[in-house]
Amino acid sequence: MATTYMTAEGLQKLKDELQFLESTERPRVIAAIAEAREKGDLSENAEYDAAKEEQGIIESKIAMLKGKIMDARIIDESTIKTDEVQILTKVRVKNLKNGMEKIYQLVTEGEANIAEGKIAVTTPIAKGLMGKKVGEVAQVSVPAGVMEFEILEISL
Repeated sequence: MATTYMTAEGLQKLKDELQFLESTERPRVIAAIAEAREKGDLSENAEYDAAKEEQGIIESKIAMLKGKIMDARIIDESTIKTDEVQILTKVRVKNLKNGMEKIYQLVTEGEANIAEGKIAVTTPIAKGLMGKKVGEVAQVSVPAGVMEFEILEISL
């Protein structure tokens, strides 16, 4: 698994999700399997099949989360500077085509949440903004064509 860079907050979210799956969801599905087993013939028991399938999904999520947590590298937020757009910075941009202003925070994939204005550094918009300074214009290739954003402000 590849190294995943994240904030301490992002790592804590992964740990919380793992703890929930291991302490709540895993025991629940094990109980559902035991209950379905008590109903007799397993070859034609849809409840048993569904519970076993759910168990496989939960165990897969647990393994994936454990791998991400093991390979996580914490980004030291105190080293982030605001002279150019980089991960964890907030950037206020103006769309030069329609004049609309927007604020994005560039975050890791696991922390992305468009409703909160947090976009993953792997998105086309974030890639186009990375490394730009206040006053520069970023040309961003998106499926609909090329968008131009003027960098108005960079903050934490």
